[in-house]
Amino acid sequence: MIGYTEAPHAWARAQRMAQTAGLNLAGAVVDGWLARRELGAIVACCRACRADAACGDWLDHAAPASPAPAFCANAAVIAGLAPQADGAAPA
Repeated sequence: MIGYTEAPHAWARAQRMAQTAGLNLAGAVVDGWLARRELGAIVACCRACRADAACGDWLDHAAPASPAPAFCANAAVIAGLAPQADGAAPA
């Protein structure tokens, strides 16, 4: 199982933000199109984030398939990794 025991809150937030955009971070690593170090960078970015309250509120109200909000430091990374409309993994 992929997870971050040293940063469970950041891991959960990163995973929820990605899932809202239609991305499974752990699955991306298992499938080989996201390196474990890249996932670690995403979690580290989330861990350093100062928008925790805004993030939680946004996640609690976001519609499925919503892109990450502008305040999310991982927004560009998640957008680049999100599945394409045809369901294919990003190039």
